[in-house]
Amino acid sequence: MSTFIFLAVMGAALLHATWNALIKTGGNKLTAMLIMTIIEGVVGAVVAMTRNLPQGEVWFWVIGSGVLHSAYKFFLAFAYEHGDLSRVYPIARGTAPMIVMLVSLLFLSDVISGYETLGIALLGVGILMMARGVFTDGESRRLVPMALCSAMATAAYSLVDGMGARVAGDAVMFVAWLFVFDVLGFVPMAYALRGRQVFIANRRSWGLGAVAALASYGAYAIAVWAMTQAPIALVAALRETSILFAVLIGWLLFGERLGRVKALSAVLIVAGVMLTRI
Repeated sequence: MSTFIFLAVMGAALLHATWNALIKTGGNKLTAMLIMTIIEGVVGAVVAMTRNLPQGEVWFWVIGSGVLHSAYKFFLAFAYEHGDLSRVYPIARGTAPMIVMLVSLLFLSDVISGYETLGIALLGVGILMMARGVFTDGESRRLVPMALCSAMATAAYSLVDGMGARVAGDAVMFVAWLFVFDVLGFVPMAYALRGRQVFIANRRSWGLGAVAALASYGAYAIAVWAMTQAPIALVAALRETSILFAVLIGWLLFGERLGRVKALSAVLIVAGVMLTRI
């Protein structure tokens, strides 16, 4: 991997942590996520008009992916309503690859290497330590199930996106349409849960949502490009440095408490993810 690609992937990781930080800093987390989703949907619709329409069973994969992305964002927004960025992000981000690995082992007949087994063990320890900190530091316990549900949705859409994009034969088209269906699923659900007030936002909220949407789309685009230039496993592993970025952003910008256990937990989670993807 060249230095340029390495820096690009690290930049994508920073962008991913940044859009999560922008959602966290918004007054109403669900409204901030709604704004980001709407803007991503608009971008997706524009891109979709430049590609061929999905055919046959591809529609089922696209719709399923859109629903899962909506669920992921809902649980993540709710988790941020109850917990710190430096607590929620590592749990949500670190649990997902562990779930994917276990599902692949149990249902897809994949063979797990020694490194991957060690990686799963480190992930488990790191996540348990991070979750335990919620109880010992007096934080809201509601963030744990919300973060874990977000991770399960992430694991599910990761599997669906991977298989769906292969069936579609056009990853750009698939991603564009999943963002469109993400909007179609997220907006009605947000309205059903919070009513009209979820659409009430000032200019600052729209600004934060717009920047978050651009950061999210940019992070994804850079990652996809990098995977065409360097080994996919290596790119995927480097992306998980976003966990450390999120912890540092929470500590330096939001003044969140960063004890030894939280820092060690984040390092273990990153190390575990990298081992499962090398």
